[in-house]
Amino acid sequence: MATENQTSAEYIQHHLQNLTFGQLPEGFERVDHHGKVVETLTDSAWTIAHNAAEAKAMGFWAFHLDTLGWSIFLGVIFLYLFRKAAIYATSGVPGALQNFVELMVEFVDTNVKDTFHGRNALIAPLALTIFVWVFLMNLMDLVPVDWLPLIATNIGIPYMKVVPTTDPNATIAMALAVFGLIIYYSIKVKGVGGFVSELTLHPFNHWSLIPFNFLLEFVGLLAKPVSLALRLFGNLYAGELIFILIALIPVWWAQWFLSVPWAIFHILIIVLQAFIFMMLTIVYLSMAHEDH
Repeated sequence: MATENQTSAEYIQHHLQNLTFGQLPEGFERVDHHGKVVETLTDSAWTIAHNAAEAKAMGFWAFHLDTLGWSIFLGVIFLYLFRKAAIYATSGVPGALQNFVELMVEFVDTNVKDTFHGRNALIAPLALTIFVWVFLMNLMDLVPVDWLPLIATNIGIPYMKVVPTTDPNATIAMALAVFGLIIYYSIKVKGVGGFVSELTLHPFNHWSLIPFNFLLEFVGLLAKPVSLALRLFGNLYAGELIFILIALIPVWWAQWFLSVPWAIFHILIIVLQAFIFMMLTIVYLSMAHEDH
């Protein structure tokens, strides 16, 4: 909920601002929340941004510490839980954790067998990692929007976005990793000549239509990582924004009346987007393994 010193716009901007670490240029004027200049940098300095203007001035080589931190933290939880299940796995009556892990592995394995038509031992572990990791990152959207940012503010951290998949830097990075694998396996399976031929001689197998073919295939190739990244980011960002707007309602019972059904519905989005990212990755890599 917005404080007395915050307008609705300031509240929304605060919740949508990442904790950014980067380099401010020499001569940059740092201001307080009233817009008064409090410091003029005599030299460039690496620091944490205290407002959106500072984050923008840091440029491309800036790091979103909250996105990186929560992504790594959730990845460690994923590794810990699955490793623990593997270490203590039993052929007798399994515990709840072993049941859950076996269910996830079987679910992913079934989808890989049904979708991936090549032979590659990497695909199933990759699909499992993507599904569980993206699901855990999406799941952070169900944490009440004020809790963790308020804790961060009280210990001196100016911003805290806790849903990594609402940051396009995270979703684009994952999509580019998948794109790199697509290019790698396309060349490995088909060879450089086969890969170039696929880009230039499809769908029309005639030399005079090579520029047209290349335009179509190249756009289609680039659309794969773009669609992966923006679909995940857009759905989770919209969900987070709705939670923030609900939190602006000044009456607590109205917040609960709206947020509870939206959270229940949003569970479907959280699972579905993780599943879609996994399935598209499998499909794209299966296409990369097809040698025509």
